[in-house]
Amino acid sequence: MPKDIGTAVREVCLWLPEAEEFLSHGSPNFRVRGKTFAAYCVNHHGDGRIALWLSSPAGAQALYTKEEPKHFFVPPYVGPRGWLGVNLDKGISWKRVAKLVREAYEKVAPRALSATLGATIDIKPPTAKLKPEDIDPLQSKRARTLLDKLRGMCLELQGTNESSAFGVPVWRVGKKTFVCAGHGRERLTLLFWVGVEQQSLYMSDKRYSIPPYMGHNGWISIDVTKDANWDEIRGLMLNSYRHFAPKRLAAALDAHPSLETAAPKRKSGTRSPRGTRGARGKTVNRKTRRS
Repeated sequence: MPKDIGTAVREVCLWLPEAEEFLSHGSPNFRVRGKTFAAYCVNHHGDGRIALWLSSPAGAQALYTKEEPKHFFVPPYVGPRGWLGVNLDKGISWKRVAKLVREAYEKVAPRALSATLGATIDIKPPTAKLKPEDIDPLQSKRARTLLDKLRGMCLELQGTNESSAFGVPVWRVGKKTFVCAGHGRERLTLLFWVGVEQQSLYMSDKRYSIPPYMGHNGWISIDVTKDANWDEIRGLMLNSYRHFAPKRLAAALDAHPSLETAAPKRKSGTRSPRGTRGARGKTVNRKTRRS
């Protein structure tokens, strides 16, 4: 089987003594005795790069980024601490990548471990190229079809617009985001505001989760990787829109029944969460209404 870039990255990082891989913010990172020396980042926040971020020796970042901007860049977040970004798909040799990784390791590893290093590993370069959907999962056929439909639903509402945040599409009413798309760990997700007090009512359904960063503000995430219930999605979208829209726009929604939707459908024998709001903002009592 042809080797891909991710496999090559693990080869040049994990041959080092006591090096281990862990996941941080959705990206593979590599550390030795608790200190990170490398991170493998693909399309970080939509930047389109296939890259390694490395803890580099003093002065290396300034030198490499100035002399070879095709291969090197200043990565976000860790760049101010001197870390070096390395583009892995722009023709840089893997012999050189292995050397840079070794330098990053030696910068943070205990001297006793560094002293045990022999010759730097020599690996065969990867031959398998990443597909567009491997770099950006939102470019897959299913994701594009789903986002096209969601886009139409969001933009038919008054005062809405589409933008991008952290590399994913978002829909706003005015300047306030009310719907986000997301991906991670081979999952395609949609994010909506429901309110902190309502979040727990969705957690019995395995499709739902509380997303990082936004969850504490009342947002939920629904997994639509395999299937999407569009009545349910429209209900979540309208509820989120109502929360963020100015009062005049929320009132205008009531005047257009064509934009209204039924309550989300649930499996037979299950109850709708107490306090779930219908399309007109009326509370549906779980004791009196089931779907």
